[in-house]
Amino acid sequence: MNRKKIARIMLEQGLFTRIRKKSWRPFYKALQEHRTAKNLLARKFEQVKPDAVYATDITELRYGAGRKAYLAAFKDLATREIVSSEISKSIDIKFVNQALKKAIFRLPKSKRERLMIHSDQGFHFTHRNFRQILAANKVTQSMSRKGNCIDNAPMESFFGHLKDHLDLEKTYEELTASVTKEIDYYNSVRPQWDLKRMPPKSFRRHLNQTAGFS
Repeated sequence: MNRKKIARIMLEQGLFTRIRKKSWRPFYKALQEHRTAKNLLARKFEQVKPDAVYATDITELRYGAGRKAYLAAFKDLATREIVSSEISKSIDIKFVNQALKKAIFRLPKSKRERLMIHSDQGFHFTHRNFRQILAANKVTQSMSRKGNCIDNAPMESFFGHLKDHLDLEKTYEELTASVTKEIDYYNSVRPQWDLKRMPPKSFRRHLNQTAGFS
C-alpha cells in the first residue's frame, strides 16, 4: 500500500496527523557559530612587507604508540618566519586561539589593524571565538576556497618540511621539545634561497634596515 492510498483512506476516515515543521534553530545556531570569509589573499603569497599577512593552519603529529598531537602555527608571508605556534594533545579551539593571540599581541595596536590572517575553512578558523578575537583587534580575515589546499600552500610547505625533520618521539614532552627546536632552527639558522640565502629572522632584519619596515 503506497503513501497516496494511505493518505486517501485517512482523509475518508477523518484521521489527520500533525506534520512537524523542520526547526531552523540548529541551522541558525550553526550560522552564528561558524562563518567563512572571502579569499582576499587570492594566492598572493609573495608579500614584501613584514607583519602584513600571516598564514595559519593546523597539522597532526604522531608520537609514541600511535598517539596524536596537534600543531597550530602562524607564518609571516614576507619573511617566512613562524611567528607563533602552539601544540596540544586535543584538537579543541583553545590552543588555536592561544596561538592566534600570540601572533596578534606581538604587534603594537597600529600594526594589528593592518594585519590580514589567512587560513583554510577549518572548524577552528570559522568558529565564532576565533573571529571575535580578530574583530576585537581589527584584524582582517581571509580564507581559502573550500577544499583547495593550494590556496594555503605556504603552510602546507612548512608542515611538510617540519615533519621531514621529526623522528617518532616516544613522549609528548619529547615531541614538544623537538618541534620547538626545529622551529627555532627554521627561523634562526636555516637559509632559504628565496630570502637571499638568509634564515627568516635575518631576512626580517634585512627588510627593516633596507626598506624601512619597522
